[in-house]
Amino acid sequence: MDKKFYLVREDVLPEAMKKVLAAKELIERKKVDSVADAVQLVDVSRSVFYKYRDAVFPFHTMVREQIITLFFHLEDRSGTLSKLLSVVAAANCNVLTIHQTIPLQGRANVTLSISTSEMTMTIDELLSQLKQLPFVEKVEILGSGA
Repeated sequence: MDKKFYLVREDVLPEAMKKVLAAKELIERKKVDSVADAVQLVDVSRSVFYKYRDAVFPFHTMVREQIITLFFHLEDRSGTLSKLLSVVAAANCNVLTIHQTIPLQGRANVTLSISTSEMTMTIDELLSQLKQLPFVEKVEILGSGA
């Protein structure tokens, strides 16, 4: 029997499914030692966890993107590229290509293609960390693919 899949916004998911997703993330990131620890932390029963664990998935795990291209608009300061690459490396991403424009009027554009196959966080978490860097004026996803 073929399974149908639906893309559903998080705010309309039942609370139990949200908690199962949170428990699965704790397990995947090795923040807990067991399913029992995970379900206790997110306050959901083991029976609910086992009921939904193979039925509900974060969108990023279904997409399975392996390569992503990011565009940055940066202030031209000493060491900015190095700090940016440190955040990418800390997420366990592999930089495949780097293109940086010549700085004009104190600003430079950088395009990074990275492999996310070993990434230790979600793409949204990585983007959030990159946006918090004081010299990053803009970051966006240009493209992604396998």
